[in-house]
Amino acid sequence: MNLCWPDLEMTVTETLLTINSTHLNREVTYTLLLPNEFAGTEPLNLLLLNDGQEAENLQLADTLQDLYNANRIKPTAIVAINCGDERIQEYGVAGHPDFKKRGSKADLYTKFIIEELLPDIRNQLGMGVFGTVAFAGFSLGGLSALDIAWNNPDVFNMVGVFSGSLWWRSKDLGKGYTDDDRIMHRIIRESKIKPNLKFWLQTGTKDETVDRNRNGIIDAIDDTIDLIKELQAKGYTRDDITYIEMVGGEHNVATWAKAMPKFLVKAFGK
Repeated sequence: MNLCWPDLEMTVTETLLTINSTHLNREVTYTLLLPNEFAGTEPLNLLLLNDGQEAENLQLADTLQDLYNANRIKPTAIVAINCGDERIQEYGVAGHPDFKKRGSKADLYTKFIIEELLPDIRNQLGMGVFGTVAFAGFSLGGLSALDIAWNNPDVFNMVGVFSGSLWWRSKDLGKGYTDDDRIMHRIIRESKIKPNLKFWLQTGTKDETVDRNRNGIIDAIDDTIDLIKELQAKGYTRDDITYIEMVGGEHNVATWAKAMPKFLVKAFGK
């Protein structure tokens, strides 16, 4: 039997919520964006989004409304998680701080997401089961989302990485760095598992100007392409990986806002 959502006129509601995190030892604020009607035969989808304080600048509610009006996505709850003052410590790769010891609290942030936030969301929505569950983020928040999804494939089905900080490295450039020092690439390469995940990655041709190896391609693109190669070496196919390279795209919210509809349709499209 082919289950589908009924065609309902949906509007997006926004609710600002807080949760006291024991793991992070602080209060975390998040915005819950929810369609006003989601009575259907399939579970509601869920997206966790790092750097949720940018939700308004991303025009997230308007983008969702436009996609619902065009009947392009299934009903989806979005949890836009505001970062804290220690963003550079809480985001990153759990258990693997970079060469400047940034990301030292990434393991605690992972515990917050899995052990505190998700149960709170289930309680808020009165739902124990969701449909597609995705995690996405921008820049360092994209690296964080990738790391958390990779290590929790029983929770997440898909990850979205917008201009991800995939350069995250264990050694400084001037101290014998090689591409093998990129932390997330190494974790994927050395992992004994192949999580059942889908990947959506975006870069912009103007994400930056740095070109470590002087091959005429900026590092943001090189690092993302190399990550895709690592995923393919693990056995993932082009059906599992979507890559969007935006000509003229920059490392900013305006570019990510333009890319967001593409990600939402890929992750939650009808």
